[in-house]
Amino acid sequence: MPGSLRRAALFSLLGGAAGLAWLGLRLRPQRGSAPPVEEGRHRVRVLETRRIVPGPGLPPELALGAANNNLDAVRHSDGFVYLAFRTAPHHFAGPHTAICIVRSRDEERWTLEARFAIGSDLREPRLLSLGDRLLLYVSRLGRDPLAFEPQGLSLAERQPDGSWSDLSSLGPPGVMGWRVRRLGPGGVPVMLVYAGGESIYDGSRPNLRVEMWRSDDGRHWEPFDPERPVVYEGGGSEADCVLGEDGTLYGVIRNEAGDASGWGALVCRAPAGDLANWTCRPDPRKYDSPFAFWHDGEAYFVARRNLNGCGGGAYDLGRGPGWLLRTVWNQVNYSLSPKRTALWRYVQDEDRLAFVCDLPSRGDCCFPAVLEGEREDERIVYDYSCDLDGPDLPWLRGQRARTHIYRHRLRFEPAG
Repeated sequence: MPGSLRRAALFSLLGGAAGLAWLGLRLRPQRGSAPPVEEGRHRVRVLETRRIVPGPGLPPELALGAANNNLDAVRHSDGFVYLAFRTAPHHFAGPHTAICIVRSRDEERWTLEARFAIGSDLREPRLLSLGDRLLLYVSRLGRDPLAFEPQGLSLAERQPDGSWSDLSSLGPPGVMGWRVRRLGPGGVPVMLVYAGGESIYDGSRPNLRVEMWRSDDGRHWEPFDPERPVVYEGGGSEADCVLGEDGTLYGVIRNEAGDASGWGALVCRAPAGDLANWTCRPDPRKYDSPFAFWHDGEAYFVARRNLNGCGGGAYDLGRGPGWLLRTVWNQVNYSLSPKRTALWRYVQDEDRLAFVCDLPSRGDCCFPAVLEGEREDERIVYDYSCDLDGPDLPWLRGQRARTHIYRHRLRFEPAG
């Protein structure tokens, strides 16, 4: 189909979707029951939740927008926790967006480290602690709130005097950086990125590539395996992974755009010693904003959960003839459903994710980061959400509402 006809067809479909959204937002949003809890080795309890942004411990000179969301957190070698987050008037792209970095020793009183703004959208802040060095990666986008326009990655580094360098371009144009982490023996810096994201919402069938990069210094990146630079190709984008004690890689990829296996997500693994060789199984649920971590023999993921009452939490409802109609139907239904930040467990002998528990959250939520706690059986989760005391909004309304950053303390106790 020519580009002009494809765009016309897309606008017609989106117009119908907008009508459904207008009607749906005036009805009581559907809420399905939670999936069955499958604890595995641990029973997990949320011991404490408190709001960080906005919050009384922030410096008064920190200017915030209504939307405080995309974030990362790391405990650095200097003993401080660094929190990077996006602040803007709303969830969508625009010129009045900034990435802020604050730090704290007790995670109660914070000081402002840096603020980055370039007159267009910035997202996906990622922090990498590399010895005594601390690096920030962000993804640059456009100014149009109705478009997804990835421009590429930028990098800044904390200087010995405590200042931060300016943002500088990194890597090929159009790439979105999703997760930066240390992986495997020696903690090799690894970055999971995806390319082709500009086609996700333009009405054409996208062909995205998920790649895994590695680096020695955090500035110069190359494919983790030059013979297999792409770990997945199709409709997937956001991805994360973690290594088990035997070196097996466990991962998940958000498959929002769909591929031959369907829509939703891909639950993946790779053998020890061949970590770029991902094999994946489809899952009709969509695990937005995944963060992976390993705890006491289990691979866990913190990711968004869909409260879709008519689909049991599935993103792919299997409705609509053809790729485009099915994609639009999935997106509209997803937008009208409430959400939660949830903890999931990788069932290793079945290659699937099992539900463990929800974290306090509602409306527009998730985009987590996980730190080790003071105790070996605890983890600290930072995420964002609409007001926990406010109404349980459908996701579409939540994206226009105020969002805050929260800190949760989780304890992993022996199951049974």
